[in-house]
Amino acid sequence: MQPFTYHRATSMADALREAALPGAAILAGGTTMVDLMRGDLWAPSRLVDIGRLAELERVETGGDTLRFGALARMADVAEDAFLQANYPALTESLQLAASQQLRIAATVGGNLLQRTRCPYFRDGSSPCNKRSPGSGCSALRGDTRDMALFGASERCIATYPGDWGAALAAFDTSIEVASPSGTRTIPFAELHRAYGDDPAVETTLRPGEIITAILVAATPIGRRSTYLKVRDRRSYAYATVSAAVALEMDGDTITRARVALGGVASKPWRAAAAGTALEGQRLTRDRAFTAGEAAFADAVPRGDNGFKIELGRNAVAKAVLVAAGRAS
Repeated sequence: MQPFTYHRATSMADALREAALPGAAILAGGTTMVDLMRGDLWAPSRLVDIGRLAELERVETGGDTLRFGALARMADVAEDAFLQANYPALTESLQLAASQQLRIAATVGGNLLQRTRCPYFRDGSSPCNKRSPGSGCSALRGDTRDMALFGASERCIATYPGDWGAALAAFDTSIEVASPSGTRTIPFAELHRAYGDDPAVETTLRPGEIITAILVAATPIGRRSTYLKVRDRRSYAYATVSAAVALEMDGDTITRARVALGGVASKPWRAAAAGTALEGQRLTRDRAFTAGEAAFADAVPRGDNGFKIELGRNAVAKAVLVAAGRAS
């Protein structure tokens, strides 16, 4: 770990002022930042601790928008009774994301900015365009089992690891960010970048910007929702494949459908074609599997990760059936 200076922000204005300084990075719950610093994968010269800013901890579930303060703890959101009843996909994604100890410390805003678990990025020495731009992508010639089927490029094929982000992608979500020049809102689909010429640039956040809240449009589609995660072991492994599904139904006909994928893409991935395959259709087991096929129709397998396609199709189908079985 490289030397750094530490500053505990006493107000949002203080945090924004400090975040604008060269070499500054934001510290929230610390569960991602400390991990990266210990592995010498990130070496900010200045840490700006925003963890004591109470105004960023509030969760509001009334009105037309669900508002999650960026510093709301994953454990608190996962255990919220209103969300469990009305947006189970959101709470399930948090419950499946980490151990209880980590959920108590980790924040919902910081969770969105966690970095890939690609072993070539994490080992600190293999050529990796994400860690050292221009050095190459070791995964292209290496173990591709856990690599991306969507949003990859010839410069990087790593996957985005988050569960919470995959669930948010199934809803109409936006991200509120602040900077010394003011506040702006980013559609969630535009927060993370798919890998292009510069895989090291992972979000559209501007220098000095701080995520202040996650905004989810209130919708009845949340009640019939679920987050299904397939992993190598039950003890909080990262997703091999995951599916978030939210449905609105009239009798046994699906009137609205949203499907998102995790563990298979460079960013939280909305599977728009899967939703289209469901809308206006009567729910059947075959229709659920048709949605799974649509979700992975454009998947690009590489080496050993082709098995994810069939696994993902089945995960989507099962999630559709689970969501449809929930009370409206």
